[in-house]
Amino acid sequence: MSAEPHRAGFVSIAGRPNAGKSTLLNALVGEKVAITAHQAQTTRTSIQGVLTTPQAQVVFIDTPGIHKSDTLFNKRMMDTVRGALQDRDLVIYVADATKRVTEEDEHALSALNKSGQTFLVLNKIDKVSDKRLLLPVLERYNQLFPFTEAFPLAARTGEGLELLKQAIVKSLPEGPAIFPNDYLTDQPARFMAAEIIREAILENLRDEVPHATAILVDTWEEKPKLVKIAATIHVERTGQKAILIGAQGLMLKKIGTAARLELERLLDRKVFLSLFVKVKPNWREDPSFLNAVDWRSMVGSEVRSPKE
Repeated sequence: MSAEPHRAGFVSIAGRPNAGKSTLLNALVGEKVAITAHQAQTTRTSIQGVLTTPQAQVVFIDTPGIHKSDTLFNKRMMDTVRGALQDRDLVIYVADATKRVTEEDEHALSALNKSGQTFLVLNKIDKVSDKRLLLPVLERYNQLFPFTEAFPLAARTGEGLELLKQAIVKSLPEGPAIFPNDYLTDQPARFMAAEIIREAILENLRDEVPHATAILVDTWEEKPKLVKIAATIHVERTGQKAILIGAQGLMLKKIGTAARLELERLLDRKVFLSLFVKVKPNWREDPSFLNAVDWRSMVGSEVRSPKE
């Protein structure tokens, strides 16, 4: 009996904001390559994570939530989504099992290609006590789009994840691995650091402040046992700066400590992190600034494996 052929391919993860796309990506890859938070629109660009097994290599592309574009920044995010949905071997559409299907969901589904393979992932089923309620939601989504298969699961707990992994591998074309076995993500270390700082802001602040922030890593100095990082958090208004710093600087210190601990886990070294806050009005409409915070423009080593 011949062995199963090796498979490899590209899989895009799409869906509405806050459906759990980044949580699903991290669960599928088995390592944290995308930040997560309770607020919507956590992911701002396409983030690549690679799952390598003896039988297959799956290159996942996480995308920003599909939404209406009201600023230059949001338009760029939606351009990223459209690009990530082109020429993929499979698209996974993530929906929130706890929410009813709305017009916004119908709009999001219209961005998908009906001729390609598309899986529906009904996420967060761990938050639905009566599982019978899942059936009408699944039926409604299947009425709106010709999904190849549907998978109710909980990315946070791992329930149903293995079945999805197996189906993903079977859907990919036969072929050799695309990246080396230890390759984890295409994100430069500087971008990962900026995202981890932004995640700490999302975890500690609410309302509009987290979404009005953009982080630029100013300096990155590596030593055998220490990484020294200085970063600036840009906000749009003076009031946001005051909230971010907090009374006697306590909020900024709390954010810095949370980010430093996560960076030490990622880099497997001690980290000295310095954070600064500056006001940059209307940065979301400034093309040159948006180019500066785009990870493609950052210089730094790739994070190829979690403990490289």
